[in-house]
Amino acid sequence: MFEFDQYLGFLAFLVILTMGFWLMIFLMAILPYWIGGSVAELLKEKKEARKKAKEAKA
Repeated sequence: MFEFDQYLGFLAFLVILTMGFWLMIFLMAILPYWIGGSVAELLKEKKEARKKAKEAKA
C-alpha cells in the first residue's frame, strides 16, 4: 500500500501542477490584456495632452 510520505508527495505534485496551470492562464490571457489596456490608455492621454497644448498655443 501507499506510505504517508508518498501521499504528501502526491499532494505537493497536485499543488505545483495547479499553481502552474493558473500561472499559465495569468501569463497567457490576463497579463497581455492588462498591459495592452494600459498602453492604450497611455496613448490616449498623450493624444489628449498634445491636443490641449495645440489648442492653448492657438
